[in-house]
Amino acid sequence: MTLPSLDKIAAALRIATELLARELTVGTEQPPAWDDFEWRMAKAVATMQGIAPLLEGVSRWSYPKGWCQFLRDQRNHIAARQLRIMQLMQEIDLAARDEDIALLPLKGAALHSIGLYEPGQRPMADIDLFVRGDSLKSATRLLGDFGFRVTFTNWRHQLLELQADKNSAVAFGEHADNPIKIELHTTIRERLPVREIDITDFILPRDPHPGLNSYRSPASLMAHLLLHAAGNIRARALRLVQLHDIALLSRRLAIGDWEELVNAHLSDQAIWWAVAPLLLTSRYYPDSIPPFVVAGLEGECPRFLLKIARRQLISDVSWSNLKVYALPGIEWSRSGSEALRFIAMRIWPSRDVRAELHRFAEHERSASSNPWYGISQGQRILRWLYSRPPRVQTLQVVRAVLDQPLWREPDRA
Repeated sequence: MTLPSLDKIAAALRIATELLARELTVGTEQPPAWDDFEWRMAKAVATMQGIAPLLEGVSRWSYPKGWCQFLRDQRNHIAARQLRIMQLMQEIDLAARDEDIALLPLKGAALHSIGLYEPGQRPMADIDLFVRGDSLKSATRLLGDFGFRVTFTNWRHQLLELQADKNSAVAFGEHADNPIKIELHTTIRERLPVREIDITDFILPRDPHPGLNSYRSPASLMAHLLLHAAGNIRARALRLVQLHDIALLSRRLAIGDWEELVNAHLSDQAIWWAVAPLLLTSRYYPDSIPPFVVAGLEGECPRFLLKIARRQLISDVSWSNLKVYALPGIEWSRSGSEALRFIAMRIWPSRDVRAELHRFAEHERSASSNPWYGISQGQRILRWLYSRPPRVQTLQVVRAVLDQPLWREPDRA
């Protein structure tokens, strides 16, 4: 299918994102009157937002049958891949016990372990594990016994991949055979936008044991979900499934858990950064967040950020936004000097940032031929300022869904 104008793509992505977000919480009988292109964009959105299997469980649309089959196929593939992940996690647990290494499964792995999701409901791109810095070499060696090798390291984590699986992912959507990757963390932190917020000590179990551990408390798990969401909102890289995580976990938090979170001072500050993801979650999942939680934190949040957060939509701050921003998330700065530092970092990106761009261009087939990755930072800045370059990762998904038949025969995971 020929690539339509960027304006048409951007509008269709925004409309589909907001409609599917509503459908996820309030299932309707009547499907939208979309044409083939709009249904393709809906498939792209469901994939980027990680909500296809969740929609399969709540949406009551009976038409078009191809849409229903797409959602069902995605759930089946996720369930099959999840089984592979669970088996691997069990083997890692046993090996870590033998080697006296304490590991902490993070985010999605933790949510599955406490039964927040049924099999196949939530995709997991990677396995995230935390290990203390003094056990990093031992943990890397242990994972090496399973065939995983470090292929990339940045300020946040080490990425480990199976060499035979590199570049073997299916081009569009979830698939049972997609490679399993492991991200190994020694700290839990985000840059917002330049200041590092470190919550490592808040999430670690007080008495870790060899093998797989659990978060210190429900409040610490929620803190990690909120910090990760904050980092992705800042970068315009949020996924709707992250808000779903927060809304589901919130149902399990007692008043004491919320008080533990609100009263926590992490990185010597109140958790001002939680306000934006909490407000966004409340917008799409009404009554999911106790009002006193946001009220207790709003006073710590920068005024400009609070003003923007009160009106942001998921289509503004997620992969559904096709626009590339020159200064994404500058409103997260807590002072003028931080804003200036952020501007400087965008003009003169760090070695880590350049390495990540280089790695993406090398490993993603569509990116390797994209001129965006072959130009200088100065040229990128000029394009940010004087043109409207589309977001490479989002356009990659759009191209993939346009290059395939709209509906397929049922897949078998």
